[in-house]
Amino acid sequence: MVRTYLKKVIAAIDTGDYDKATTAYNSAVPVIDRMADKGIIHKNKAARHKSRLNTAILALKAA
Repeated sequence: MVRTYLKKVIAAIDTGDYDKATTAYNSAVPVIDRMADKGIIHKNKAARHKSRLNTAILALKAA
């Protein structure tokens, strides 16, 4: 489930559409956090994914 949401965000970032990427990111964050809370992925890995995705989205906004 986490991988699916990450792929959606990455695909949105690749298109270069800031609004679409932001929407995909906002829908992925609760899923990533929920999987970290359940222990499926480590909390630091969840934070790392969110940070990297957010950085890429902010780069779209600046460009």
